[in-house]
Amino acid sequence: MREEAAASRSWRAARMFAGSELLFKTVDSTLRGHVPAEVRAAWAGSGRRAVVIAPAFPAEGRVTVEGVQYVRGVPVHESDYARDPVHPVRCSDLAVLFPEAVLGRPDRAAELSELIGNGDLIVCSATEDGDLDRLVAAVPRLDDVLWVGSPGLAAALARRCARVTDRATASVTDRATNRAASLLAPSPPIRRPLIVVGSTNPATRRQLAELHTRADVQGVTVSVDPAPAVETLRGLTVPVLTLRTPDERHTPQTAQALARSQATVVQALAEDRTVDALVITGGETATTVLQPLGATGIDLLDEPEPGVVRGSLIGRLPLPVVIKAGGFGDDGMLLRLCHLIRHRLDPGEHA
Repeated sequence: MREEAAASRSWRAARMFAGSELLFKTVDSTLRGHVPAEVRAAWAGSGRRAVVIAPAFPAEGRVTVEGVQYVRGVPVHESDYARDPVHPVRCSDLAVLFPEAVLGRPDRAAELSELIGNGDLIVCSATEDGDLDRLVAAVPRLDDVLWVGSPGLAAALARRCARVTDRATASVTDRATNRAASLLAPSPPIRRPLIVVGSTNPATRRQLAELHTRADVQGVTVSVDPAPAVETLRGLTVPVLTLRTPDERHTPQTAQALARSQATVVQALAEDRTVDALVITGGETATTVLQPLGATGIDLLDEPEPGVVRGSLIGRLPLPVVIKAGGFGDDGMLLRLCHLIRHRLDPGEHA
């Protein structure tokens, strides 16, 4: 979206849920997008006393040191994300993005309560999950704060909120167990998954190359005309198919045309049962691909690896699906996810 539209959407969403006990504004862990405008708009809409910003996601190498965001030791504005075709990162320093911010440090979490009382916008550094846990633990009232972060902070908040009474914990556990059992109930074995790669992030491209070292994997590169890809994939006999966009980065207009073409291919193969499961990499790719399938959501099962979700589509085609962000994971991740979706866990193994 354009910055003004993104800010307006953020304000409306925060306003709608302003009365929630916990209000969390998610941002990209590499600071892509309209982060300052969205955060300020969400703060205004939420009516919260203060804002705590902690974008670190240590499990994926995204850490915040003295207010500067790094990905695997490199400032994000010097990383591959600086060449993102839609939202290139221009600044790694949150103090520059938020000149009004007060910088918080992991070893001074006790000061947070006073800063929140002052109504400050607080940028918090974190290099490990323990830093995020200490940050969350130092805030007496979660509803005083608009929380801003990535999956790292979300997980820390979830860990704190899970510490409720034994009775409530048992109820939550029972519901989760029932949900897992229903999703893991006997079902037809997955015959042929389709790996859909729309992200041009180098990490994803290395993962795809590693997957293609296997003899039982074949695929095609989509063009703006989806017909050749549909025909080729229908004619292949290997058990694992892949559909990718070209390696080179494109203008936003070309990228959108390729994404639409990719969505058309996936729809054709899913509807005629050429494929019966999806592994999708790239959040924007997932949105573009799943909407034409009539999916209204995902019935979540678990998070098999950091930043990866697994479940079944809700809608007219309840396909098993695994989705990961483009820049997440080591070179073997797609291999593991492919194995995961083809060999569903039994309830005992999941537990």
